[in-house]
Amino acid sequence: MQLSRRTLLGAGAAGAALLSGCATAPAETAAPATTPSAQLTATLDRTVAAILRQSPERCTSLGLSEERAGYRFIDKLSSSSKASARAYRGIIQSALTELRAIDRNALPANEQVTLDVVVASYENSLATSRFEVGGGAGGPYIVTQLTGAYRNTPDFLDNQHPLRTRDEVDGFFGRLDDYVRNLDEETGIIREDAAAGVIPPDFAIDRTLTQMDAFTSTAIAQNLLVQTLVRRLPQTAELTESERTAYVSRAEAAVRDAIYPAYERQKAALREVRRNAVHDAGIWRLPQGAEMYAAALQSRTTTTMSPDEIHNIGLELIAQFHSEMDQILRAQGMTRGSVASRVQALSRRPDQLYPNTDAGRAQILADLNTQTRAIEAMMPRAFNTLAQAQLEIRRVPVTTEAGAPGGYYQRAALDGSRPGAYYINLRDTAEWPRFTLPTLNYHEGVPGHHWQISIQQESGTIPFIRSAMLGFSAFSEGWGLYAEQLANELGAYDSDPLGRLGYLQSATFRASRLVCDTGIHHKHWTREQAIASMVEATGDQESSITTEIERYCVWPGQACSYMVGRQAINRMRDSARGALGARFDLKSFHDTMLANGAVPLSVLERIMNEWVTAQG
Repeated sequence: MQLSRRTLLGAGAAGAALLSGCATAPAETAAPATTPSAQLTATLDRTVAAILRQSPERCTSLGLSEERAGYRFIDKLSSSSKASARAYRGIIQSALTELRAIDRNALPANEQVTLDVVVASYENSLATSRFEVGGGAGGPYIVTQLTGAYRNTPDFLDNQHPLRTRDEVDGFFGRLDDYVRNLDEETGIIREDAAAGVIPPDFAIDRTLTQMDAFTSTAIAQNLLVQTLVRRLPQTAELTESERTAYVSRAEAAVRDAIYPAYERQKAALREVRRNAVHDAGIWRLPQGAEMYAAALQSRTTTTMSPDEIHNIGLELIAQFHSEMDQILRAQGMTRGSVASRVQALSRRPDQLYPNTDAGRAQILADLNTQTRAIEAMMPRAFNTLAQAQLEIRRVPVTTEAGAPGGYYQRAALDGSRPGAYYINLRDTAEWPRFTLPTLNYHEGVPGHHWQISIQQESGTIPFIRSAMLGFSAFSEGWGLYAEQLANELGAYDSDPLGRLGYLQSATFRASRLVCDTGIHHKHWTREQAIASMVEATGDQESSITTEIERYCVWPGQACSYMVGRQAINRMRDSARGALGARFDLKSFHDTMLANGAVPLSVLERIMNEWVTAQG
């Protein structure tokens, strides 16, 4: 999923009075909370209302009304300034102080889980955001090929900002004004952080400039921020044709006179700091780099595992997966060379390649949709609770595909106005041989991110702050990787051995992430060392791997969350099956695991242990 600066700082925000689903008096007039439960509700309601004021994009993404959000947000974007980040941190610190004062033992079991989850999230947020660079320890550079308003805002305005009414169209232009402000705020931070010795690696700056050039080289009338009006305003019944034309002209003027100049100012700042950039890839080279990496790892994995422990787990898993891949390749008559070289040869076979054309890209999307329907039919065999939200599969926008990851998920709106969607990067179809596609589908869609997040949002029993606002990468990405494994266990590859090879290659890829992320940020590996290591582990295309490695360089620790989370889920499942024997029920196990939404791994283990005890 896409990450904004605010996401990188920690937990998001929910609407006022949404924790318990009923109205709450404003903070200044609310009656004093007298019981631990009332204290918990009051603290979280105040906190989410305060954070919400800083998070207008989140309100739109969740499909909140102004009444539920508590203010008018449709014409605003959150600030990118360091002052805003400090204000956010102050809100989190105050909330954490109040939450720690609550008598946990006096809360009912479900509220104990909520307390534990929120406290863990806020502790992680403070631990990473105390490093006042970029987006904190987990994203130390304010603008990169993956982060920054230049990358996130056009996609947000095109895909999430509604244009159903005149008011929403006017709000679009308010957000264009804030977009210019955000670009300039980030431009200032680029220079401020550089003066403190925090500059992205040279290759990350180069990739960023390439993407920004792709945006500004587009003719004004064809710019995404103009074309979204051309495409969507005819559906706005309140407007006359002349009014639509005037709005489009106004957008063209904003892009020409304000947005493109702000891009040029930011590009100038990046070129300026590029002169002092180095090729070293890891966070270790930054002031307090080792401390930042420790905080990022703990936040991303919700464990206290050391970099060396994580590195060694990755090496062991790669060896295990290679053994299984070798067996499949030999059964296909591919016996010569390393596992990686044989996978590379398979990836180049004409029968595995889609044409690198618009028609080929359309066929990829069609095939993914067919695979989604097939796996959805298997879900009743593994779950009692089924996700209801629809899923769309889309192409990563051309303007950002050069530096974007292979795929990412965007959750559905709570009000049902927008389906869940995952994006696949189709810049080069050769990066997606046919045998690799099903596993991507199962990770991003069903039974992966879309399935898990939809069940979380549709629960009706998880407090809003947890169901819609807090995220734990080790759980969500761990579940996504576990979902790939589950599809294999359900028989998705029974008649598709090459698809199973793709699944094992994907698992190897995530194991390699453990090795490469810790290699880059702890063992001082170069970008090139990491690329070579992952190519040898996975046999994947070097162009695709290069994008991945460059991602890890600017998002320290995040890549470790996948396999650490999957391994934790597997340990819990093995433990439950061992304890329950014939009484173990996979559907109930999965329902219980997803029923509480995303939680830290330590909280998840306690929940699952209590479930095992309850079965006895």
